[in-house]
Order: sequence, then structure tokens, then C-alpha cells
Amino acid sequence: MIEQHEPPLQLPAAVAPPPPAEKKPPSHKGWIWVAVLIVVAAAAYFLWPKLTSTPAAVPAKGSGKGGGGGGAPVIAVRSRKGDMGVYFTGLGTVTPLNTVTVKSRVDGQLLKVQYKEGELVHQDDVLVEIDPRPYEAALMQAEGTLAKDSATLANARIDFARYQTLLSQQAIPEQTFATQKAVVAQEEGVVKTDDGLVENAKLNLTYAHITAPITGVIGLRLVDPGNIVHASDANGLLVITQIQPISAIFTIAEDQLQVVLQKKRAGQKLQVDAYDREMKTRLAQGWLTTLDNQIDQTTGTLKLRATFDNHDNALFPNQFVNIRLLVEEKRGVILVSTATIQRNSQSTYVYVVNPNSTVTVRKVTIGTTEGDDSEITSGLTVGEVVVMTGVDKLQEGSKVTAQIPGETASPGASQKSSASTATKSGKTRKGK
Repeated sequence: MIEQHEPPLQLPAAVAPPPPAEKKPPSHKGWIWVAVLIVVAAAAYFLWPKLTSTPAAVPAKGSGKGGGGGGAPVIAVRSRKGDMGVYFTGLGTVTPLNTVTVKSRVDGQLLKVQYKEGELVHQDDVLVEIDPRPYEAALMQAEGTLAKDSATLANARIDFARYQTLLSQQAIPEQTFATQKAVVAQEEGVVKTDDGLVENAKLNLTYAHITAPITGVIGLRLVDPGNIVHASDANGLLVITQIQPISAIFTIAEDQLQVVLQKKRAGQKLQVDAYDREMKTRLAQGWLTTLDNQIDQTTGTLKLRATFDNHDNALFPNQFVNIRLLVEEKRGVILVSTATIQRNSQSTYVYVVNPNSTVTVRKVTIGTTEGDDSEITSGLTVGEVVVMTGVDKLQEGSKVTAQIPGETASPGASQKSSASTATKSGKTRKGK
């Protein structure tokens, strides 16, 4: 018997499972693109501020030595001829020439105060009145005693004249005449004592009316009316301070002393300026009057006194001031702004703007510096243009566009214009 087997069921080709795909090796192109993007982003980060900056601040193509086009903008000034003072500076304190504490010279009750606190009083103005009645009574008593003793003296003198006549007639003994002479001398002494008592009583009565010993400003009242004051009181009744004129005590270094002494010995009158604490406002102008007689060894300084008229009361007693003592005045020197001076470890220099709008480095020698100006003793001439701001971008031969405050044309254009005018003028003269 033959067994028949059915053929196996075959699936259609559409539903047959796909053959497994072949694995491709990994590609590096993606990483390359990522690296390129990072480089581009970094370049954009660093170049974007320069691309978006103001065109005037970017040096033009070809700037520098022999280059053309625009230049770096700078602010410049011209050197000029002027005067400059040489000053010694020091710290000072305003000190009154006279300060008086007014006290009572007699005892008594304070009746009247005839002044206002803080007002200006003049010498001999009545300030305070003390009860004068006890001193008026004492004066009357002294005058009465003087009158009595004067009458006694007159009688003794009459007797002495009589005895002198009788003695010439030998009517009385000489001893009686001598005794009467002594009596007259005694009475004269008594009368002289009485005169002194009268004057003392008058003086006490004068002291009861207290007047201003100097002209000055009165401070705050120290004693109120109605109080009993005594000549032995430690505190005074008021204080008067002279403010016109007024002085200032200041110090200078002992190394500067010889210069001041030479000027004083030559008879020169040295000017002194007083400035406020911030050294910005000049308060008063005066003159040096005297020097102390010894140097303070602890500080190496010497005290000096300057006197000021102080008509506007700008200086106040015990006020702190900065003092500037003028010891020399230089005239006709070359001056530039101190901001133009550049320094390095080797030299002091400035950037000078040439007529072709390039800059050159010029070594200079600095003399006296005062405020915002400096004296140039060598390296510059009058009228040269010197860069004041913007020097951090410059080097030798850099092209600049300089602006001078107060001048409309650039220094290069003005210098070229003046040179062109001079050339044309020369050609005209030659043609003639």
C-alpha cells in the first residue's frame, strides 16, 4: 500500500518575511558638521561687537604710518604761553589776633546787659552794668575825708607860717617851729592818702560800667542779669574775639624753610591764599606776617602766621583751612594740560598731532605743576597740538581725528590751511 503525502502549504511571496538588512558602518559626517557649527558660533560671538560698533571708532583701512582715510577720534589741546605760580601748601587753623574774656573787677549785682550775642561791638562800647550805688557811696565818703584832712592841712600851714615869723623874732623856741613843720608834713601825707582813696573809689565806680576792651564779635552770654558777680570769679561774663583782621597759623616742611627765609630777608611780601577743606574755594587772600622761632622736631615742620583783612567774614575762628604760600611766580612759560602728560618707566612724553593728522611721541621735561596745568621746560613749543584723551589707542604714526575744545577746524586742517596760505603768498611774491 502506497502512502500519499500532501504537499506542504506554501505561503504567498507578499507575506514572506523580509531578509535581514545588512548593518552599515557608522558615518562621521554628522560630527564634522557639529564641529563646524561650534567654530562658526565662536567666531560670531567674538566678531559681532566689532561688526556692530560705531564706524567712526574703528580705524580706517590703511591707517597708521603713511596710511590714508579716517583716524581715531581724540581730544587735543594747544600748548600756550602763560604765567604759573610756585606754591608751598600746608594745613592751617584760623586764629584770632586777639581774644578777650571779660571779667568783673568789682563785686556787685549784674543789673544790665547791653549787648546781643554774636554781634560786632567796638572798643569802649558799654557792655555790662553792675550796681554802682555802693561805689558811689564809697566815693562820697572818700571825698568827705579828703575835705576834712585838707582843712586840717590848711590850718597847720597857717600855724607854720606864724611860727616862722615868730622864730625870726626869736619869740618862740626853735623846737616849736620844727614840731609845727612836722605837723604840716604829716597832714600833707594824710591828704595824699585821701586823694588815693578818692581815685580808687572813682575807679571802682568806673569798673561798675564794663566796656569792650577791643573791637570784635561777642560770643554767648555766660552770666545772666540779676546774678551777683565777684572779681574773684573764675569764669568771665563774656568773650570777645577779634575777626577783622584775623590770622591763620599753618605749617610748612623744614626743607622749604630756606626758600621762605630768603624771600623774607630780601624784603619780599609773600602772598597767602586760604582755601576751604576740599581745596576748591578760595576763602581769603592775605600776606605772610611772621615765622615761629623753632622747628617742631616731632613733625619736622615750622609754624607760620598769615594775616587776612577778612572784610567779608569768610574766615571764622578755629576754622580748618588749606593754605597756599606763593614763593615764586614764573612768567612767560609754556603750559599744557596735565592730562596730556604720559609716563612710563623710562621717560615722560606726550602725543603731538602733526599737520598730516598723524601723531608722534615727543619726550618732554616737566617743571612746575599747578592745578590742571603743567610747565614744559623742554620738548614743546607754543601752539603745538597735544592729545589729551584717547591716547590708549595711539602709537607712533597713528592717524587721528583731533578735536580741540573751542576750535571748529581740526588741527591738521588748520595747520595745512595756514601752510597753504603761506605757500600761495610766497608764489605771489615771486611772480611779482
